[in-house]
Amino acid sequence: MGSIETGRRNAELEQEIVKIHDESHQIYGYRRIYKELLAAGKRASRRRVARLMRKLQRQGRQYRRYVVTTKPGKRLPEVSDLLERRFAAEQPNKAWVSDITYIRTGQGWLYLAVILDLFSRRVVGWAMAPTLSQELTLTALKMALRARRPLPGLIHHSDRGSQYTSQDYQLLLKAHQARPSLGHVGSCFDNAAMESFFGSLKMEWLYFQRFETRQQAMTSIFYYIESFYNRKRRHSTIGYLSPLAFEQAAVQQNNLSYFSVH
Repeated sequence: MGSIETGRRNAELEQEIVKIHDESHQIYGYRRIYKELLAAGKRASRRRVARLMRKLQRQGRQYRRYVVTTKPGKRLPEVSDLLERRFAAEQPNKAWVSDITYIRTGQGWLYLAVILDLFSRRVVGWAMAPTLSQELTLTALKMALRARRPLPGLIHHSDRGSQYTSQDYQLLLKAHQARPSLGHVGSCFDNAAMESFFGSLKMEWLYFQRFETRQQAMTSIFYYIESFYNRKRRHSTIGYLSPLAFEQAAVQQNNLSYFSVH
C-alpha cells in the first residue's frame, strides 16, 4: 500500500510541477517550483521536486553575462560610487540602479533602459527605442520618478555612460534631490543587480524568441517586465517572492504609510 500511495502522490506532484513549469513559461527551476508548491499548500521536499523534474525532463533557465553597451561620457562628473557593490536597500526608493541593453530584431537593434529598485528588485522605470540616445534613459527615469515619487536622498546608481552623465539627466536627478552614484566604465561587478536582471530577461525570455520587428520585441519585453517579472516571478534575493508581493508584505509589516503599492 505504501508504494501505491507514494506512486499516486508522485503522479499528483508531477502534474502540479508540469502546470507550474508551463505557467512560468518553462522558466522556473526546482527551487522556484518548490516555493510555488509550498504557497499552494502542497508538501514536498526540494530534493523530491528536483528528482521528479529530472524524470519529467523539465529544467529551469539560467542566465549568462550580458554585453556592456554604455560608452563613457567625454566629461565625467566628479561623482563617486555610493553603493560600493552593496546591492541592497532597507526600504523602497532608497537606492535605484540603472543600465541599458540591446535586443536583436529583423529591423535592427532595439535598445532597452531599465531602472530597478534594490529593495524589492522591482522594475520601476523602463524605456525602449531604436537608437541609443540620452532621451532613452531620460524616459525611463521620468517614468520611475512619476510612478514612485521618491523622497529626497534617493541614491541613483549607474555606470559612467554618456546617457547617464549628460547634463539633462544629472539635472533631473538634482531636481528631485536624488544622489547620483557612478560605477566604473565596463565593470559589470559595479552594477551586478542590473546584470542579473538583464541576464534573466535574456536567458529566460529573449533567447527563445525571434523578433521580425522592433514592435514585436517591445510587446514581448513589456509583458515580461510588467506582467511576469514584477508581478509573478519569484526572486531568490527577496525570499522567493515576486517584487510586488515583497513590497506588499513590507507595507503590511512595517506600516510604510508614505509608500503605496500598485
